[in-house]
Amino acid sequence: MFLKRYIGDRAFYRRVVGVAVPIMIQSGITNFVSLLDNIMVGQVGNAPMSGVSIVNGLLFVFNLCIFGACSGAGIFTAQFHGSGDREGVRDTFRFKLMVCLGLTVLGVGVFLVGGEGLIGLYLRGDGDADMALQTMEHGLRYLRVMLAGLIPFALCNAYASTLRETGQTMVPMIGGVCAVFVNLVLNYALIFGHFGMPAMGVRGAALATVISRFVELFVVAGWTHWNHRKATFIQGALSSMAIPGQLLRDIMKKGTPLLINEFLWASGMAIMNQCYSTCGLDVVPAMNISKTLYDLGSVVYLSMGNAVGILMGQLLGSGAGKDTVLDQDRKLIALSVMSGVVFGGLMAAVSGLFPMMYNTTEDVRRLAGLLIVISGVMMPFNSYVNAAYFTLRSGGQTVVTFLFDSCYMWAVCVPLAFLLSRFTDITIIPLFILCHFTDLIKCCVGHWMIRRGTWIRDLTR
Repeated sequence: MFLKRYIGDRAFYRRVVGVAVPIMIQSGITNFVSLLDNIMVGQVGNAPMSGVSIVNGLLFVFNLCIFGACSGAGIFTAQFHGSGDREGVRDTFRFKLMVCLGLTVLGVGVFLVGGEGLIGLYLRGDGDADMALQTMEHGLRYLRVMLAGLIPFALCNAYASTLRETGQTMVPMIGGVCAVFVNLVLNYALIFGHFGMPAMGVRGAALATVISRFVELFVVAGWTHWNHRKATFIQGALSSMAIPGQLLRDIMKKGTPLLINEFLWASGMAIMNQCYSTCGLDVVPAMNISKTLYDLGSVVYLSMGNAVGILMGQLLGSGAGKDTVLDQDRKLIALSVMSGVVFGGLMAAVSGLFPMMYNTTEDVRRLAGLLIVISGVMMPFNSYVNAAYFTLRSGGQTVVTFLFDSCYMWAVCVPLAFLLSRFTDITIIPLFILCHFTDLIKCCVGHWMIRRGTWIRDLTR
């Protein structure tokens, strides 16, 4: 009975592999190269590593806003594809392009005006004032170059997300692989000055990233336009930006909470990291080391979350019955949680070795190892929360996911981190544990909402 409820048949796993594995490969290579990049920057010293880490944390807010904009329309894209409505897919793609470009203009403006002030928020912990000044300088150098990569990043997400939602998962994977290969080679050349290139330090790391993003856009968008018979949504998509009024209202109604959710969740994470940083300047590089390994370890369960959203959206659009939908979702979530158990355990196993790869102090290495163990223990719970989020979102329950995700973050996690870091003498380890274990409550809430089944809705009818 247990096997029947939580383990699928061959056809089930073939569908999962077809959607999830290309995303896993792309994300895995991307995060592995990011790990190598991080180690390269870490060889330059603590200040450059901390500056790059802080800026990437701020850019993460922008990245998730782009993800949220594409995901809001993507709910409809997956269901339109499931019902065979090509014109609907085309309209959602147009919406993604316009919103992503608008967000990019806004994001560049915010970082140009307030970049220095935002970086400074993370440099208020106890420590060397000279180190804080160096971290600020490296962070600003990195940010100024990275701004040039926001446009190709946004446009590529609009193309890649639509391709995935219409079953073309290999193309974004190939584009991502090409990008990370270019990024890796250029990082090695531009950070340290190899192959006749100048040694540019953090600016070289940023320039390598920007170039790789243009390469990824060229591959993904180029394939889409060249193979318009396979990517049928691109046929006539750019001849007009008109979107039917009713569909536009529907996307805004379902997508706006999702966009706001991603912004609030990412900004909430940024504030929590700022709260952690008040426990000392060693916390910033230690958190960077821990997060780098966690990002690599979480590839499978995060990719499974995307697969849950796509597969359940297509299933809902095809008109499948409630029992079938719940059965498929339960097996997808079980697979996601198991991946969290495996890779969380691997993280904990290498927690003592991984920080040794960085040119930093023994105190930072020890702290990073403890943070890695805590993150590894929490990974199975993070896996369940992520799969539950994408399940609810696949049926258009964006207001519910807004309450489930960002509202919970701002009502519970952010106040907890802020109050403990400002008004107590708590150190980083117990603070980190307390803040992360709040996800246990989200697991219970997510389980209850999924079992209710109110998220099972066909938005195309």
